[in-house]
Amino acid sequence: MVKRPLAIALIFLLEALLITQTGIGAAAETASIQFRDVTQQAGIRFVHNNGAFGKKFLPETMGPGVAFIDYDNDGWPDIFLVNGMDWPGQVQKHSTPKLYHNNHDGTFTDVTHKAGLDVELFGMGVAVGDYDNDGYDDLFVTAYGQNDLFHNNGNGTFTDATQKAGLLGPKEFSSSAAWVDYDRDGRLDLVVGNYVQWTPETDLYCTLDGKSKSYCTPESYKGSSVRLWHNRGDGTFEDAAQKAGLGEPTSKTLGIAVLDYDNDGWPDLLFSNDTQPNKLYRNNGNGTFTEKAVVAGIAFSEDGVARAGMGVDASDYDHSGFPSLLITNFSNQMISLYHNEGKGLFVDEAPRSDIGRASLLTLGFGCFFFDYDLDGWPDVLVANGHIDADIQRVQSNVKYAMPPHLFRNTGKGKFEEVTKSLGPAFATARVGRGAAYADFNNDGRLDLLLSTNGGSVYLFRNDAQGSAASNKSLRIKLIGTKSNRDGLGATVRVTFGGETQTQMLRSGSSYLSASELVLTFGLAQREKADTVEIRWPSGLVDRLSNIAAGQTVTVTEGKGITSSRTYEKKK
Repeated sequence: MVKRPLAIALIFLLEALLITQTGIGAAAETASIQFRDVTQQAGIRFVHNNGAFGKKFLPETMGPGVAFIDYDNDGWPDIFLVNGMDWPGQVQKHSTPKLYHNNHDGTFTDVTHKAGLDVELFGMGVAVGDYDNDGYDDLFVTAYGQNDLFHNNGNGTFTDATQKAGLLGPKEFSSSAAWVDYDRDGRLDLVVGNYVQWTPETDLYCTLDGKSKSYCTPESYKGSSVRLWHNRGDGTFEDAAQKAGLGEPTSKTLGIAVLDYDNDGWPDLLFSNDTQPNKLYRNNGNGTFTEKAVVAGIAFSEDGVARAGMGVDASDYDHSGFPSLLITNFSNQMISLYHNEGKGLFVDEAPRSDIGRASLLTLGFGCFFFDYDLDGWPDVLVANGHIDADIQRVQSNVKYAMPPHLFRNTGKGKFEEVTKSLGPAFATARVGRGAAYADFNNDGRLDLLLSTNGGSVYLFRNDAQGSAASNKSLRIKLIGTKSNRDGLGATVRVTFGGETQTQMLRSGSSYLSASELVLTFGLAQREKADTVEIRWPSGLVDRLSNIAAGQTVTVTEGKGITSSRTYEKKK
C-alpha cells in the first residue's frame, strides 16, 4: 500500500470536515423550518367521501383534489375542496364540495352554501382560471360522470355554467384539468384528462391474494382521449381535441402540466399516464400539437417500461433556463425526475439521486416544485398513499398510509430528503392524494394543503425560525390586458446576485389540484431583485429593476407595477 504524503492527507481531512460541517449547517437550517398542522385552529372541517361501500369500485381510490382560489380578489387565498358522493342505492349522507373564505387572521369560514356550491357530484379534480376575462377566477371541477363549470359572479357566488358553456354531455372518468391559452388569442382554453372507460356495470373482479376482491389495475380497462375545449370568446367552448392532434384513445391520463419545454413561446402539454406511455405534446403554434414523448425520452422508464404515472409538474430547478419534469409513479417504480438537456431531450436523474432512492417503495400522487425555504432553488413536495388498504398482505414492505416526501434542493441538481425535520405532524403517514401550495397568511412563505382519500384535509403553515426566517421572497401577481386576464402562460425571469430564476405562471400540475396563481421567488438574503422580466403570451415584454423583497407586487401587462403590498408581520 502506497502512503500519501502528509500534505495530501491533510487536504482530504479538511475536505471531510468541510463536508461534515456543511451537512450540519444544512440540517440546522432545515430544522428551523416547521410545517405546522393548523387545520383545526383554521376552522377547516372536512372529510372526503370516496363512496366506498365494500365493492371496491375503481373511482373510490382516486380523489380528492384541492385548490387555492382568491375568489373575491381580496388578496388572501381561499380554499376549495373537491368531494365525492355515495353510489346510487348506497346513499347514507349528503356530500358536497367545500369553499372556505380566508378571514385574514389565520382562520377560514365555510361559505359553500352562500356561494351556491353545495351540489353533489362524484368529484375528482379542480382547475382555477378566469375563462371570460371578467377579473374573477372560475372553477372547473372534474368528476366521474359529468364535469362542472362554475362561473364566478364577482359577488361571492358561483353559477353552474356547464350547459351554457357547451360542456354538458360527455360523461367520462375525468381526472386532472388545466386552463391554458394554447392558441394565444387572449382567452383561456381548457384541457381535461380522462382516465379509463369504467362503469359499475363493467366493473371487473380482481384480487391481490386470490381470496378477496381488490381494485383492478388500469390495464384491465380501455383508455380514453383527453379533451381540449377551445374558448370561442362568447362564454362557450368547442371540443378541439381531434383537430389539435390530441385525440389519442389509449391514454389513461391522471396528471397534466403546462410548460414551454423548448422555450419557443408556445405552451406545450405534458400528460402523465397510468400504465401507458406519458405524452408530451409540442405546440406547433397553429392550433395543433405534435407528440414528442418518445424522442424526448419521457414516455417510458429507463428500461423501456410504461410506468404508472400519477402527478406531474415542471420547473427550472437548476437555473438552466429550461423547465425539467417531475412525475410521481406507483410503488416499486420510483419518482421520475426528467432533466431538460435542451434541444428537446430529457434524462431521468432520479435513479442517481436521493429522490429516486427515497421513493422506490412509496406511491406518489400530488407533487410540485416550490421554494419552501426561500433560498432561490425550487424544492420538491410529494403526497404519498397507496390505493388498497390490503396491500401489506401481499407486499409487507409497502404501506397503505405513507408520509409525504419533501426534497430540499441543495443546488447543482442535487436534492436531499428533509421530511422528518419539518415536524412530526407533517411527517405523519396518511393516504395522500391532492396537494397545493399558497401563502395563505401573507407572510411571504409558501404553505401547504394536502388531501387524503376517504379522510381529512390538512393545512400546514410554513413557520421559520432563526437563520431560516431571514430568507426573503418577492411575490408577483400578473394581470393580462392583451393576454388572458390571469396572465397564464407568461414567463417571468428574476435575476439577483448573478442567479436567474425562471417561472411560468400555469394552471394545473400536481394531481387533481390547483395552487395559487401568484409566483413566489425566493431571494435568500438579498434585499431586492436586480431585474424582473415578464414575457406575456401576447408577445409583449415588461422589464422592471430594483424591486424590493418582502412584498407582493401586481404587474399589469404593458403598465408595470400597478399595486404592491408588504407582507404581514408575524404575530
